[in-house]
Amino acid sequence: METGRVFRCLAHGLAAVLLATMGTACHSGAATNSAVRAAQGQAATTQATGLWDLAALRRVPRATWGEKKGLVQQVYYEGEPFQGKPTRVFAYYGRPAEGEGPFPAVLLVHGGGGKAFSDWAEHWAKRGYVSLAMDLAGNGPSGRLEDGGPGQDDAVKFRDFTHTDAKDMWTYHAVAAVIRGHSLLASRKEVNAKRVALTGISWGGYLTCIVAGLDDRLQAAAAVYGCGFIHENSCWAPSWFAKMSEAARQRWVEAFDPSRYLARVRCPVLFVNGTNDFAYPLDSYRKSYTLVRAPVLLSVTINLKHGHFWTFGEVDAFIDSHLSGGDPLPRMGPMEMADGAASASLSSRVPVTKAELDYTTDTGPWQKRAWKTVPAEVKGDTVAVRLPTQRPLTCYLRVTDQRGLRVSTPHRELADGR
Repeated sequence: METGRVFRCLAHGLAAVLLATMGTACHSGAATNSAVRAAQGQAATTQATGLWDLAALRRVPRATWGEKKGLVQQVYYEGEPFQGKPTRVFAYYGRPAEGEGPFPAVLLVHGGGGKAFSDWAEHWAKRGYVSLAMDLAGNGPSGRLEDGGPGQDDAVKFRDFTHTDAKDMWTYHAVAAVIRGHSLLASRKEVNAKRVALTGISWGGYLTCIVAGLDDRLQAAAAVYGCGFIHENSCWAPSWFAKMSEAARQRWVEAFDPSRYLARVRCPVLFVNGTNDFAYPLDSYRKSYTLVRAPVLLSVTINLKHGHFWTFGEVDAFIDSHLSGGDPLPRMGPMEMADGAASASLSSRVPVTKAELDYTTDTGPWQKRAWKTVPAEVKGDTVAVRLPTQRPLTCYLRVTDQRGLRVSTPHRELADGR
């Protein structure tokens, strides 16, 4: 067996006996075709779902309920074992003030340096949703839990690991906590288990990409900032991945990069990002959403601030449209280019009030590029604009509807001489 496959198997927790058996058989030539196919099938299945036991995560976790304040109540629920010891996950559970339900529900996944935000849970409770905002750093409402899981520092996220301790990794625990949180939500009588969505911010957006590929119970997912291919280009590529050995990097990517799970997503996904995001650049972003086979919407904005913000109207409207009958966001087809012009198809239930082309002629790091905007025209069900003559050119079309909500096309790049 070649080295790459061994590391992929390790990263996904294949049993050591399978590795030994396959390695010996392949090198000796003794493996039969059927045995090889069986092993490859097992490896493919493992790769598709990673390290996680999805059947176990679908079971309702044990939970202890705590203090309630307004629309939000504290809850602790069962987590994955960490270093051989049981853990609990702390979360805030929000519920609408009026009605018995069943209500739609949403899972809220914080980013790096974040925590379980009670205000975020309350935001969705006020909008008519049951919500669960969980902590993914082993903390409770007042600091570190004695039985919490791993912390979320970069040194913890990117440390080297083997198949023996892979399930102590932060990403493993965080993904499991989100899926278990879904199981807890779905078990509540006030929740409509067939109308549950997921949204996450930054590292929470990264986790949203993985969880949406693993948990087929979800009806919609909105990833803010986060994406996959972070080993190729992200703020962590030079600071962490470049310093890993090739074997360690491959283990991490195969086990924990969203690019390995996005093709499994079956629910509609909204991707929200900025042109100059410091962590998740547009090239890795485009590679990520291109993998999704389900319906995808984009909302890319020039110089969008990066932080723990949950006041994105696009996220609210997107989830409403799939869970509670709200008007959907505008939908644009891919941007076509011909004869010095760009165009895209457009459909929108809510009137579109503005169309624009965002573009840059800069190259180099995405974070340092300067972007400009020129007006575009809406003609019936088409958005069109004359392209700037400068080359190289990177651009995308964007529309804003009557609610002030924005969607955009994937960006396109024109090189010199085109």
